[in-house]
Order: sequence, then structure tokens, then C-alpha cells
Amino acid sequence: MNQSNETGDGRLDFTEERRLIKAAQGGCAVSAHRLISAHQDRLHAFVWRMLRNEHDTDEVCQEAFLRAFGALAGFDFNYRFSTWLFTIGYRLCLNQMRRRSDHGGSIDFAAISATRRETDAPTDASEAVANSDQARQLKDAIWGAVDDLAPPQRATVLLFYREQMSCQEIGEVLKMPAATVKSHLHRARAKLRENLSGSVAEQWADVRFNTEAG
Repeated sequence: MNQSNETGDGRLDFTEERRLIKAAQGGCAVSAHRLISAHQDRLHAFVWRMLRNEHDTDEVCQEAFLRAFGALAGFDFNYRFSTWLFTIGYRLCLNQMRRRSDHGGSIDFAAISATRRETDAPTDASEAVANSDQARQLKDAIWGAVDDLAPPQRATVLLFYREQMSCQEIGEVLKMPAATVKSHLHRARAKLRENLSGSVAEQWADVRFNTEAG
């Protein structure tokens, strides 16, 4: 894949994304596949964190892509494809949660981290810490606490730290004002500090949330 068409973390840049959408609107299957490939792992990780059930996650992701491409002809180019796709995915997650009585389940951190490149070397002190065994245990504890957040707060944390979306973009996904997003983020941080004990509570903000837990 042409690196000039990707950001530093492998995501499509705005120009390439726009080109692929227009081509997919014209029936280009290759462009549609590239759009799916660029977003499927990120969407899966987000939905998995919301639902914590592999079968439900697969169903929601499949339905989200079906709906997105089914309505691609009317795509609004004022938005990013990821914003639109995550909006659909989040709504499907809420629908699935309403249908489920059991919100339990554990997270398979190894499965999620399996898609990450194991050979990447730390580039700074914080990343070196994040790759240590102690930090892995810390991230497990943090993500366990994230799972206990209310769905809007959980989604806000995931989109802010993992997807690096702005509060405005998160508001577009969650269909709420940016000020409400900031409030959810503030409450989520407070809740995480409350749920994480001792030194974990002091260190949680130093963990790189925008990397896969592992």
C-alpha cells in the first residue's frame, strides 16, 4: 500500500479516503475492500470493548459495514468515513445491549493484541514502560475498569484514547454536543481513578491508551 496515502499509524489520509469512497460509489470492489481493510480491525476492537462477546461483535461489525456500504451513495464528505462507520457501529452496540440481559464476560487481551506488530521498538520512556510486564498488568486493570463504565462513558474513552478522535468528532458519533462528550470524559476519568486502587490510580493516565492492550 502506498505509504503516501496513509498516516503514520497506517490509517488512510483524507485525500485517499475520499478517492476510495468515490470509487466505491461507482462500483469499484477493490476500493470498497480497501475501505473495509482500513477500518475493520479498529471497528472490531471498539465493538468488542463495548459488547465483550465475540459472536455479537462479529455480527455487529458485519451489519455496520453492510449498512455503511448500503448507504454509501449518500455519504456526506464533510465527515470522515470512520466517524460515519463508528456512528453506525455504536448504535448497533446499544441495540444489542438492549436485547441482552447479561452484560458480563471477560476480555481476551491476547486476542486483541495479536494483530499488533510485536517487533516495534519503544521510541520513548512512556512506551518502554507500556511494554513492560508491570505495565501490561496495569493496562489489564485499567481496561477492566473501563468495562465497568456506562456505555456512553466507555465509548467516549475508547474513541478519545484509542481512536484519537476530538470531542467534536466523538459528539458526531454519539449524537451529542461536544460539551456533553467532555463531561462524559471527565466523569469517566474520575470513575477510573475511583475504581483503580493505590499506585494503579496514580499511573493509569501514563499508560498509552491509544495502543492495543496486551
